[in-house]
Amino acid sequence: MTISADAAPNPPHTAAPATVATATAAPDPVDAIAAQWRRERPDLTECLHAMEAFGRIYRLSRGMGDRMERAYAAFGIGRGEFDVLATLRRSGEPFSLSPRELTATLMLTTGGMTGRLDKLERAGLVTRSPDPNDRRGLRISLTPEGRSIIDGAVAAGLDVQRRAVDTLGPERAAQLNDLLRDLLAALEA
Repeated sequence: MTISADAAPNPPHTAAPATVATATAAPDPVDAIAAQWRRERPDLTECLHAMEAFGRIYRLSRGMGDRMERAYAAFGIGRGEFDVLATLRRSGEPFSLSPRELTATLMLTTGGMTGRLDKLERAGLVTRSPDPNDRRGLRISLTPEGRSIIDGAVAAGLDVQRRAVDTLGPERAAQLNDLLRDLLAALEA
């Protein structure tokens, strides 16, 4: 299921960001959809900016998700396995959580988590062991190979994301993050 760390892709490069594009992008498929709605339902024109924003967010998410999946595949894991390994890795030493903690963090059913853990354990990326503080509990821990795989996969995935965001330039990237943070806060309020 996994490849050795030696066969992993090169670490992300640190080249300077791409030149900042100052012109507005060419019309995209979302613009075409909005134009059709403006033609067919002019009464909705004032509301279409929201549809356009979320249409683009959805398309960005789907497209970036596909790119991330390809980056993780180079390490022998999929997005689901990445999520489990990344959660364990960012939990800090000793890189160990209970299945309940993992399930809560990843918002999975216990059945979904069990399937992922089975696959990761068979691949030698995690171990299950008794919880020393709870006779009925388990601890899920990264193995050294699991840590190596997730360290490489997270670097490769971040490089994919960075290259996409760098096309905006630093100021526009910061503005995008501020706007998305505000929008997310409004949805969660």
